[in-house]
Amino acid sequence: MSNTSTTVSATANETTAFAGLETRGAHAWFGKHHALRDISLTFPARTVTGIIGPSGCGKSTFIRLLNRMHEFIPGAAMAGSVLLHGNDIYEPTVDAAEVRLKVGMVFQKPNPFPAMTIRENVLSGIKLAHLKRPNHDDIVENCLTRAGLWKEVKDRLGASGGSLSGGQQQRLCIARSLAVEPEVLLMDEPCSALDPGSTLRIEETIKELAEKITVIIVTHNMQQASRVSDYCAFFLTDGGPGYLVEADSTRKIFTNPSDPRTADYVQGKFG
Repeated sequence: MSNTSTTVSATANETTAFAGLETRGAHAWFGKHHALRDISLTFPARTVTGIIGPSGCGKSTFIRLLNRMHEFIPGAAMAGSVLLHGNDIYEPTVDAAEVRLKVGMVFQKPNPFPAMTIRENVLSGIKLAHLKRPNHDDIVENCLTRAGLWKEVKDRLGASGGSLSGGQQQRLCIARSLAVEPEVLLMDEPCSALDPGSTLRIEETIKELAEKITVIIVTHNMQQASRVSDYCAFFLTDGGPGYLVEADSTRKIFTNPSDPRTADYVQGKFG
C-alpha cells in the first residue's frame, strides 16, 4: 500500500448522516516506535464502525487517538488531525477532559468501581466531571435500560458493582459511559472476555445505542464485526507502522472487498 491515505465517507447515508468524527492523516508514535501511519477515516453519525485487523496493527492505538487517551502514555506522540464536528480535538486550547466526555470509552476488561454501588457507578462520571444534572434516579434508570441491564439490577441498585457477573459489569460500564451523554462511544474489544450469552447482550446493546450515538468498536471476532457494524475499516502492518488497507460498508468488506488482503483476512486465511 502506498503512503496515500484512504478515506471512507458516509456513502449511501452521506446526504442524511453528517460525519461528526473524522481523522485526517493521523500518525501515532510510542517514543521512536512509529505505530500508525497516515490514517484518514470518517465515521458517519449514528452508525457502528468495526475496526478489524490482526494483532499489532494499531487498532487500539487508533481509537485511543480519538479521545486523547493516547497522550496518557509516557513518550506517546501523534500527528495529523482528529476532528469532532470540524474542530481539531488536539488544538492547544481544547480541554482534553471535555473531549473525553463527548467521546467515551469502554475497555476490554470490565472496570466498575468495586467500592461503589451499582447506582453510584452509573453516576460516577457525572460527579467526577462536576456536571449539574437533575433527576439522578431517572438518569440511572435510563442509562441502565439503554445498556440492557435495568431489569436485572433494578431491585439491587445498592449492591456493589463488583458483585455483578462479567457481562453485567461490562454493561454497567456502558451505562456509566452513557450517563455523561457522549456523542461517540469507543469500545475496545468489549466482548473478548465474555461468554456467548453476555456477548449477545452486548451486541444487542451496541445496535440500540447506534440509534442515537456513533459507536466505534475494535474486534478480532469477524462474526461479531459482520453482525453489529454498518462499516468496517481493515488495518494491517507489514512489520512497520499499522496502516489502513480499506474501509467501506460492512457488507462490501465481507462480500466484495477491493483488496485481496482484506478478503483473505475476513475469510480467516491469516490473522
